[in-house]
Amino acid sequence: MRYFGTMNNNNGILEIGGVSVKKLAQKYKTPLYIIDQQLVEDNILSYKNNFKSNSFETEIVYASKAFLSKGICQLLNKYDLSMDAVSAGELYTIHASNFPMNKVHMHGNNKSIEELKMCVDYNIGSVILDNVDEINNLSNICEEENKTMDVMLRLNIGIDAHTHEYIKTSKHSSKFGESIFDDKIFDVIKEISNNKNLNLLGFHCHIGSQIFDTKAFLEGIEVMIKFLKKASETLNIKIPQINLGGGFGVYYTKEDTEINIKNFMQEMIKHIEETSIKENVVLEKVTIEPGRSIIGNAGSTLYSVGYTKETFSGLKYVFIDGGMSDNIRPALYQAKYEAVVANKLNEPLTETATIAGKCCESGDLIIKNCNLAKTNYNDLILVSTTGAYGYSMSNNYNKLVRPAVVFVKDSKSQLSIKRETFETLIENDIPLDTI
Repeated sequence: MRYFGTMNNNNGILEIGGVSVKKLAQKYKTPLYIIDQQLVEDNILSYKNNFKSNSFETEIVYASKAFLSKGICQLLNKYDLSMDAVSAGELYTIHASNFPMNKVHMHGNNKSIEELKMCVDYNIGSVILDNVDEINNLSNICEEENKTMDVMLRLNIGIDAHTHEYIKTSKHSSKFGESIFDDKIFDVIKEISNNKNLNLLGFHCHIGSQIFDTKAFLEGIEVMIKFLKKASETLNIKIPQINLGGGFGVYYTKEDTEINIKNFMQEMIKHIEETSIKENVVLEKVTIEPGRSIIGNAGSTLYSVGYTKETFSGLKYVFIDGGMSDNIRPALYQAKYEAVVANKLNEPLTETATIAGKCCESGDLIIKNCNLAKTNYNDLILVSTTGAYGYSMSNNYNKLVRPAVVFVKDSKSQLSIKRETFETLIENDIPLDTI
């Protein structure tokens, strides 16, 4: 398994942030999400130090769907990043964290009236409009409350990025945004521009997630700037901003060649500047929305080994005390991971086994054919790169409780999200009066 951030082998025991995973398991139990705070901060600084220009303002917006907690909100605020949200629950969490709401941007293809009202009441930074109906709903709410809202229009720019089908977001058939190839697109932009309750800042796009092909991002830049120019000239309006989304690929296994944040941010800035000059377009602000590439490698999940089994076919299983309830990505879209027996780092990798969860599903497999040190009951297995979409997509299938989340840094651990209990698991469960 590849080590990330502050991971370290201390006499055969894995340490993260200077804290032994053995001690973390004893103190917080397993399964346990572990966040390497130093690596999160390093990734934030890599974006801040390299996505900047002398020609236009830049904004880095953390995609909160990757992982959201009060703790991460505090950390992002410390480094003056912005955040996005895609639901009322995410908006509420960010607001409850005392994060400055003027640095929050709201996404979503089906925002409810309640969610749009929250955006207006919270005075958030902007709403990214997804469709025509949303224009009227947001405008009516602003009218009722005598407010105006900064907005961007999400565009579908038709780039088919090379990634899993479920996380492509810019195909012509995508549910997100309005297509730049649709004849009605300029009518939509004009409607927003003429709306006295809405202030059109610019256009947003997002081509997908976990993308390694940097050419796709550069192509997206060109398409966005050229379309901005065409829209500005066609409608005779000023459109000062573009938001290029996120989706920068990270390392999960040896099959991945992750995007180097520092190098690619500098390349993106250069390409934006050169394309703007070429197209004679003046941009006031350019925004990106990294999520996974900030938190992904910084998170790991620690499990305890239960039983092992070798089937009649010869397949060996190592069972862990978690599974698809805390990491559904392998079952959902065949995501791959690396793992290590975290308390036996100095022992040879003598076993090839499938790490399987405890959920009552044959598909509850975390890693197939994983090379491991010989495992015994209560050994610790750590799966890396679970910081993004691990806790966010966790669930209570089989009535399993969601694990705790701890941040580690400078040889100290800090509880960020408590482990669910049986009591909290059924606190919304109401018995019937009669049966």
